[in-house]
Amino acid sequence: MKENAVITIISITIIVLNMMMIIVLDIKNAIMMATMAEVTAVVMAEITAATMAEVTAVTMAEVTVVVMAEITVVVKDVAAVGAGCFNLINN
Repeated sequence: MKENAVITIISITIIVLNMMMIIVLDIKNAIMMATMAEVTAVVMAEITAATMAEVTAVTMAEVTVVVMAEITVVVKDVAAVGAGCFNLINN
């Protein structure tokens, strides 16, 4: 009878320890998944920010070049018209 009780206690102990191990592994997996999700989110945010900054810089440079070229053309046209008027007035 005592042997059966000891075997039963040992069996229950093994079952409880196995259940605790499963719970610990589940918690570890949950923590790893959350950590990976957080790392992925941060990395993606960094990449997106860097990409957007690069795109913005290139776009602004392109826009600036085009606008400056347009302004230069307009200024030259205005200067030519002004010179023509000056010549008409002085002649």
